[in-house]
Amino acid sequence: MVSQRDQELFREDIRNRRRLSASERESLLKPYLPDPSDFPRRKSRKASTSRKTPVRTFFKSQIHQLTYTIIHIFFGIAVRLIQTYHAVVDRIFAIVYYHHRTPELIRKDVKGLKRLPEHLSVILSLRKEDDALAVLMDEVAELAAWSTASGIPTLSVYEKTGILKSCIPTLYELVTSKLSSYYGSPSQQPKLQLFAPHHPVYQTETPTGADTDKSNRESLTLLLLSSTDGRETFVDLTKTLAEMSQNGKVSPQDITPELVDAEISEITTHPAQSGTDGDGDGDSVFVKPEPDLLLVFGPFLKLDGYPPWHIRLTEMYCTGDTSNGLTGYGEAVEYQGFVQGLWHFAGAQMRFGR
Repeated sequence: MVSQRDQELFREDIRNRRRLSASERESLLKPYLPDPSDFPRRKSRKASTSRKTPVRTFFKSQIHQLTYTIIHIFFGIAVRLIQTYHAVVDRIFAIVYYHHRTPELIRKDVKGLKRLPEHLSVILSLRKEDDALAVLMDEVAELAAWSTASGIPTLSVYEKTGILKSCIPTLYELVTSKLSSYYGSPSQQPKLQLFAPHHPVYQTETPTGADTDKSNRESLTLLLLSSTDGRETFVDLTKTLAEMSQNGKVSPQDITPELVDAEISEITTHPAQSGTDGDGDGDSVFVKPEPDLLLVFGPFLKLDGYPPWHIRLTEMYCTGDTSNGLTGYGEAVEYQGFVQGLWHFAGAQMRFGR
């Protein structure tokens, strides 16, 4: 307890701006300060750092590291074995099931399937090589030939950038050339119709009565889609319906999912009415709006901006990574992946939400 006298001396010194010397203030406060010998002694930092890690902790860390290494090696070997197995099986399928550009062999491969898709859709991507466009168009031509030989009347090809839409005549000629390598003369080839949303049907003009000379009555409708047919179509349709509602042309109660479905189907699956290089017969084309089967040639299922309105009830199949560091095929379009997709569709249970 500080005495009254010492308190007064200390306060007087503060008021008079330190009249006491430093030694006098120290002697004044010293009786009230604790003895330094009463403080607990701190261990020197040098002694703590020089202390060695216990043997138990060292062995525990080594066991943890060894366990992690063993698990990592085990799963690495297991994943590699699985990849090798799938690569070998994929190569075996590629040898056993090969079309040899013969439609009869393709029909034989799908003959035992209980159902085939009426509308097949495929997602392709433009690679970064110099000849990427030529490779992409050749893949489309191969898919068109396989689909026709399998009895699939409609094939839609989705490519995100939409570069195929800018070269429709060239693509048509390439697909026709590919069909000729499968079927032979033009009279034996199926009828081909190629178009894209907001584009008229492209098909070569045939002389009057030429259809009667065709021995092959099959036909293929090839539809080209891109990312602009998805989100941008929704935005444009929303703006149009909003303006019509504001102008009193349509009631808000009339804007139903059925109306939106019909409008989107009209935009994306019906050709334009004006004719171009072909015969302009756009009204004769019928395309089922929703594809029955969607094939993705790649290591994983990536829709990449595919129009979502059309795949509500679509069965999807991903071919998987066919390269696995062994064959180098990567995302290439291969016949065995096409056939496996049809097998998957034939065995799938269509419950439609039930």
